[in-house]
This record gives sequence, structure tokens and C-alpha cells, in this order.
Amino acid sequence: MEFILKYFPHLTEEQRSQFTALYDLYLDWNAKINVISRKDIENLYIHHVLHSLGIAKIIDFKPRTTVMDLGTGGGFPGIPLAIFFPEVQFHLVDSIGKKVRVAMEVANAIELKNVTFSHARAQEEKNQFDFVVSRAVMPLSELISIVKKNISKKQKNALPNGLICLKGGELQNETVLFKNKTIIYNLSDYFEEDFFETKKVVYVPLV
Repeated sequence: MEFILKYFPHLTEEQRSQFTALYDLYLDWNAKINVISRKDIENLYIHHVLHSLGIAKIIDFKPRTTVMDLGTGGGFPGIPLAIFFPEVQFHLVDSIGKKVRVAMEVANAIELKNVTFSHARAQEEKNQFDFVVSRAVMPLSELISIVKKNISKKQKNALPNGLICLKGGELQNETVLFKNKTIIYNLSDYFEEDFFETKKVVYVPLV
């Protein structure tokens, strides 16, 4: 938890309490339904929570912004972002029902009021949002082709509506089709821990 406070010291008491509760909740649920590598659960705050909050370093979502977290797994980046942005509405989507259940149970336990959930494939989600966020495992071009339909034309934020995803490693080949529009932020510019050396936030406007 100290890693969260190190970079985000101005959290409310409720936010601190919610972030603090995540460790025991994920430890408990992960023993039943494996959503985080068993070896990695002790690194929950750096590898999952702080990593998710990397998105908060590049955009300050305005109140009433709508965000879809595609392929949320056990709730990342959606749940940490929903705690951080309590006036933003998040919709967490995953094709694996048991993972959606973990995210839902965690959100209920910390009384998150600004999240909804959907057990569905990305192609089945028809609603529109200001932004889609994802800890992306699929190539950027694939992700963009799936989520273009979900991006609203109405603007609320400083950054035009689009896709914001967390990625690692070498992205030159992936972004070549979108290089004129894509902005890549190195998380090592914001977080000093070694884990973030190769981690990036990739933003592609889609309006």
C-alpha cells in the first residue's frame, strides 16, 4: 500500500481504505479462482494496482466520463481506476465468467458504486463509452478493430476519446499503422520501481 501512497498521496480516507482492502480480498479469492499468478499475489500493489493507476498519470478523467475495461480479468485496470476516479463510470467486461465474478465480489466488498460488469466477448459489447482501457494482450490493431464501435463521438476530456492500454516491451511494429496518432508514455517516467522499466501506456484517439 505504501507504493500507492508514494505516488498518489492525496487520497481520501475512503480511497485509502478501499485500496488497503484489496490485498486480503484478492488473496482470498485467488485461492479459490486463480486470477493472478500465485507467485505474483505478493506483488499485487506494484504489478497490478499501481500498474493500473499508470493510466491516471496520463489522463485525469472528468466526472461523468464513461470507461469500458475490456478483458478486465479479476478487475484490472478497472477496479483501481474506479477507486481513484469515484465520479467516473466504469464497465468491466471479460469473456471468462469466473473472473468477472471475482471482480464483482471485490467491488461489492469495498462498496464501489461506480462499476458495472458484463460476462461477454468484446465483439458482443454494443454500448458506447468515452474511453476503452485494457491491459492488452492482443495486438493493438486487433484491439482497435474491436473497440472502434464502442467509442462515443461526444467529447468531455482533454484527450479525445479513444483507446488507452497498458502494454510492455517493444511496440514499434504494433504501432506502425497508427504512428501518426499513437502516443506512448513510458511508465518509468512516473514510477521508479524496476517493474516499470519496460511498461508503457499506449493512447490512440479513435474519433
